Amino acid sequence: MSEKTLRRLDAVSVGVLLLWLGMALEFAFLQAPTTFQLLSSRELAGQVVGATLRRLDYLAWVAFALPLGLSWGARWLAEFQEKDGIGPLRLWSATALVALLMCFASAAIVTPKLRSLRARTNAPVETLPKDHPERLAFAKAHGISRQLLGLRMLLALGLAVGVGFLPKAKED
Repeated sequence: MSEKTLRRLDAVSVGVLLLWLGMALEFAFLQAPTTFQLLSSRELAGQVVGATLRRLDYLAWVAFALPLGLSWGARWLAEFQEKDGIGPLRLWSATALVALLMCFASAAIVTPKLRSLRARTNAPVETLPKDHPERLAFAKAHGISRQLLGLRMLLALGLAVGVGFLPKAKED
């Protein structure tokens, strides 16, 4: 691939990563707090925020997989064949794969756990006593969900910045 093509693909990768990061920041700092503030029922607010988070999780798959595909293929083969050790492309690729693993953990493990905990309780989770096992389990799963979102935001920013360090042309 030519250097010009690689730069264009990198620009698309950065754009996709920063777009998702902006959506995640908007969700975390604007939409979720506002929803809980304005809706009278925390249960209803949790359902609205949960539905938004599920959509954000689906978009995270695209936001991390697309740049991995665009900025990775030909470069990885060239680096693999010509260099010993760990280069910037391998580190960037590993970071993107970690982000995708976090997407999987959020979508396949944490979100279904939150749904099942909500379904098992006959009342809103917030109405249960603070030491109730279901409420404690929900709080733990919710905390993990928040941590995964925060880590993915940091990884999106790191990947967007890291695109600038990827090899652009074949070195002689």
